[in-house]
Amino acid sequence: MKHFLQETDFAARELDEVFALARQFKQQRGRRTPAVLAGQTWALIFAKSSTRTRVSFEVGIHELGGNPLFLNRNDIQLGRGETIEDTARVLSRYVHGLVVRTFDHSDVERLAAAGSIPVINALTDFLHPCQIYTDAFTMAERWAGKRGNLVKSLRGRKIAFLGDAAGNMANSWILGANLFGMQITVSGPERFAPGAKVDALLAKEGFSGGYQFTPDPMEAVRDADIVYTDVWVSMGKEEEAKKRNRAMAPYAVTAKLFAAAKPDAYFMHCLPAHPGEEVTQEVLDDPRSIIFDQAENRLHMQKAIMAMLAKAARKK
Repeated sequence: MKHFLQETDFAARELDEVFALARQFKQQRGRRTPAVLAGQTWALIFAKSSTRTRVSFEVGIHELGGNPLFLNRNDIQLGRGETIEDTARVLSRYVHGLVVRTFDHSDVERLAAAGSIPVINALTDFLHPCQIYTDAFTMAERWAGKRGNLVKSLRGRKIAFLGDAAGNMANSWILGANLFGMQITVSGPERFAPGAKVDALLAKEGFSGGYQFTPDPMEAVRDADIVYTDVWVSMGKEEEAKKRNRAMAPYAVTAKLFAAAKPDAYFMHCLPAHPGEEVTQEVLDDPRSIIFDQAENRLHMQKAIMAMLAKAARKK
């Protein structure tokens, strides 16, 4: 069974099809969309609340002809009165796919291993692959134009990620940049540098490009095509807020820092943003800020991912 738990779950040869599907779905929006999930019910299990993830997946499943079923983790027995494995086996008898947004990355791995339906990682504390595919698509739209090859347009481009360089977004971008042939520099306090777990994942996937880490944000954004940041305090780490905000204050994306990147660089943020913390309102409002295009594209890219997984499941 094919799943989407991390960026490399689609092979390099499949990337063109995934990105082309996202472009097709975006162009067809408002018109008839292929009902590739007709007659199917996809369950959304959320241990973490969300705006963009929940709405984009529910709307996407509906637009593909399927039925979304939202399951708050507190409303079911997952990991509480029933093992994760038994939950996966039971839900596999009822629904056609699972979209899971949770804390521990091993939860999505265990659901995928025990069940017999596709599982999509809609965010864990380790990785956020749907966001990275969406962001890469959003970049490629600008560099490839309406008819150019989306994936090829990413190759050789540089992304600078600032702030929590050990968080799920940094981890996912490190893996995604290597997959897409991009360069990545991550910058943050030394104690928030990328960890051994992401290094081990890169080695396992056979990527030699790796990443650059620097505690100097100005050095990080030099020659960058994309300047990217995320909130400093992720869900579940609220007790560390004061310490994190103090340590990461030098990595806030200000107009001065953004200006040190390429003149035609774009600013990106996966949202929600905290103006005055990781980024200034001035940068959020800059014409080169493409944060709301990112948000919209979650819908189109996730439809493409679900369509690919449903196609693979039919072939099984």
